[in-house]
Amino acid sequence: MAAELSVAAQRWPHRLNEMIHTVSPSLARPETRHTAGELIRGLLAPLVRKNCWSLAEHAGHPSPYRFQHLLARASVDEEGLIADLHTYACTHLGEQDAVLVVDETGDLKKGTTTVGVQRQYTGTAGRIENAQVAVYLAYATGAGHALIDHRLYLPRAWTEDPQRLHSAGVPDHVDFATKPALAQQMITAARTNGTPAAWVAADEVYGQNPPLRQALEQQRIGYVMAVPRTERILLPRGPATVGELAVLLPRQAWQKRSAGSGAKGQRFYEWALIEAEPCPDGRRWVLIRRNRTSGELAFYRCYASQVVPLHRLVAVAGRRWVVEEGFQQGKGLAGLDEHQVRTWTSWHRWSLFSMLAYAFVAAMAAAEGRKQTPPSSALVALTCNEIAHLLNALFAAETDTEHVLGWSLFRRSHQAIARQCHYRRQAIREP
Repeated sequence: MAAELSVAAQRWPHRLNEMIHTVSPSLARPETRHTAGELIRGLLAPLVRKNCWSLAEHAGHPSPYRFQHLLARASVDEEGLIADLHTYACTHLGEQDAVLVVDETGDLKKGTTTVGVQRQYTGTAGRIENAQVAVYLAYATGAGHALIDHRLYLPRAWTEDPQRLHSAGVPDHVDFATKPALAQQMITAARTNGTPAAWVAADEVYGQNPPLRQALEQQRIGYVMAVPRTERILLPRGPATVGELAVLLPRQAWQKRSAGSGAKGQRFYEWALIEAEPCPDGRRWVLIRRNRTSGELAFYRCYASQVVPLHRLVAVAGRRWVVEEGFQQGKGLAGLDEHQVRTWTSWHRWSLFSMLAYAFVAAMAAAEGRKQTPPSSALVALTCNEIAHLLNALFAAETDTEHVLGWSLFRRSHQAIARQCHYRRQAIREP
């Protein structure tokens, strides 16, 4: 096993170079391409902090100016990089059962001059804080997931202050846009780039937005998006909230289905599906999820261009949670939230290079996962975290390769045993 892992790991630096070469046409000069490659490699390094200073020191530069120039002033085709990222994700994560997942995340910041920073609600803190909030688009398949696009949210206090926008380098054409509107922009761009996803999943911020739902229906893109229990639905007998519908459902309306596998086995819930308002170009439903232990309810608006079975809608609903893992790993592995830049261009480029770095480890994890034997295996599949750890440990100076590989095998073996224990306990509890 150690020999097989060593052979696989030896290929990763070459694969990383291939990925950097893939995006090179969007970087105008050879010096820019070289610096971008160093930045992406540095973002995957196990540094305590990741900013231009620490990354430059890690790369052996005499100052941070080369990275600062890349982020602020170098000639970079950002739209081309986004298109390259889409292609890379589709190629390495596959196209079967692809779902686009929309969500936002916030970075806590001090001061008021960094672009987009304002006191606003962020789920990162779970309250109103001085923060910068951005909406991201994730590409998710059964093989893995990656963040493939981003939009910085500018509050009205920013878009109504021309001097503030100018100081932060915000382009003149940028106006105020709600988070659902930013999501719609990214979904449309993904479709334009040929990203093969027939479904969109999102939380309540997006699910209760009629213009976004209408735009998806016009493009005949299916969706499963969460809504609050107060969401009103027009039924033949009159309007009703989705919360009221749940109370009226008979026992036989609920079906046990898995929303996908988790750390402790399959995530089983009880689900009910109700026909919603008529739709000239497809079908609409209300999907209700009930926790089998606590009875807690969650509600979704659904649309598809044709009739689909319950298990398909449940699978799309379950796929939404991967974006949370994407944020956690993007920040933990690739420095998504550790930028110390203040302007519009620098923020977008830092986030873009971070997404490219994270897409690489996600692609390697997907490739190794395809080689993995079924869940009864003595080892869990290589995760993004494990690949990033090995990538740095194995190719550092004076590395004891046998020691590093041995610890990796031990961790994965221990995790496999823990997983089997969880599965057995779950099987005992299941009626």
